[in-house]
Amino acid sequence: MRKSGHKNERINSEVRRELSRIISGDIKDPRISPMTTVTDVEVTQDLKFCKAYISVLGNEEAGEETLAGLKSASGFIRRELAASVNLRNTPEITFVLDNSIRYGIEMSKRIDEVIASDEQAD
Repeated sequence: MRKSGHKNERINSEVRRELSRIISGDIKDPRISPMTTVTDVEVTQDLKFCKAYISVLGNEEAGEETLAGLKSASGFIRRELAASVNLRNTPEITFVLDNSIRYGIEMSKRIDEVIASDEQAD
């Protein structure tokens, strides 16, 4: 299997941009949080499958609700994606909750706490 090339990177970028637009503007499901971000997209080489990594600002319950709303709207999202992106095949989208932003914030808080305790010790 060949490595991800420049063409695949362009497709990933275009699909990510369009998914962001569709999720933020076209879907009216109340389960989907208004603070939903598409952090990354991985489209397979044959353009049949796509993993979309979604980050939601809020608690874990909001993330799960948003994921459920996106899964139920996946047919609509796929149809809108097919209309806006000219690809040979429109990929089947799988949404994955991305916790990397939340993890980064937690680590930043812990680092700040350690720095503050070191300053108090001196």
